[in-house]
Amino acid sequence: MGTISRIQNVAKRIIAKKEEGYKMVAVVSAMGKSTDELVAMAYQINPKPPKREMDMLLATGEQVSISMLSMALDQMGYDAISFTGPQVGIRTVGLHGRARIMDIDTTKITQALEDDKIVIIAGFQGVNEHDDITTLGRGGSDTSAVALSCVLQCPCEIYTDVDGIYGVDPRLYPPAKKLDRVSYEEMLEMASLGAGVMHTRAIELGSKYNADLYVASSIHDIPGTLICHGAAEKEKPITGLAVDEGEFMISMRKVPFDINVTSAFFAAVAGKGVNIDMISQTSRIDGKIHISFSAPMEDYDTVEAILREFEEEYPEVQVTIDTDVVKLSVVGIGMKSQTGVASKYFKILSDQHFPILMVTTSEIRISCLIPSPAKERAVMAVADAFDL
Repeated sequence: MGTISRIQNVAKRIIAKKEEGYKMVAVVSAMGKSTDELVAMAYQINPKPPKREMDMLLATGEQVSISMLSMALDQMGYDAISFTGPQVGIRTVGLHGRARIMDIDTTKITQALEDDKIVIIAGFQGVNEHDDITTLGRGGSDTSAVALSCVLQCPCEIYTDVDGIYGVDPRLYPPAKKLDRVSYEEMLEMASLGAGVMHTRAIELGSKYNADLYVASSIHDIPGTLICHGAAEKEKPITGLAVDEGEFMISMRKVPFDINVTSAFFAAVAGKGVNIDMISQTSRIDGKIHISFSAPMEDYDTVEAILREFEEEYPEVQVTIDTDVVKLSVVGIGMKSQTGVASKYFKILSDQHFPILMVTTSEIRISCLIPSPAKERAVMAVADAFDL
């Protein structure tokens, strides 16, 4: 949706599907970099803009897209109608900027489809219990599309600026292989770990309602990737490598060894809506422990404010913050049945002399936090070794 010609191309694709006999509901995102431009303007006006007003602002990007696409379809001789998220009854809960869809009223959609109209809906947005416009976070249009497909009980196809799901971001590793199929379990891990093709909540919804999702290029007419249950390539221990540069690491030394202290600190963090990712704690030494954890860069100011209050209450605690880090995560359902993946992964990083700052694991994922300058060489070494 980045240019007029691309909007016209999207319109042609929608028409082609309609001519095959489908009733069409299209969910669209903002044009090109318009969201980034709106964010930049907001921060020029106010370095700390209220999140409610940011949602009000950013939701306008999709409103431009739906009207333009509807106009394009009209010019091509097809009856279309556009709706914003609030207009079509997408109800949300949660914080501004990261709201969650709770319910969708399909009345307007159903009526428009019965009138043989193509329905164009703004992704990324909804309305909460206070009738405030909310947004779902970056990539939220995916979530809107999957949620609508679930309530309408129809197939969901996601068309984007990439050809499908790759084992590694091709911008970081040009030889990356495209996946024909990937399991929900693996895709959810990859999305949550920084693989930006699909929004995490979209994968969760698709998995919960057992919907097959197809991801393909909106520009080129070539095969994409099917996300479904039980799609893993079991002979391969690793399916993908996710890279996340959007986190920072916090280390707290000399924290009192008291569960009430630790609990109160992380309750304060959770109370501000901050999603803690990696976390580790040392053994007790002289009644003190060392805690390290990582958090999203977008929550830097919030976490820093909580840390300042914590230091005032416990002056002996020493806090350091490292923003120059990157998280590398290998993901594969094959780890459940194949041994030696962790040792191979650590040896690759060791051979390259990359320090591992933190480690977390699950049944199908190993994540390492390493210094940012090591990113490119680490990605190349890991992707080569695991044939991604």
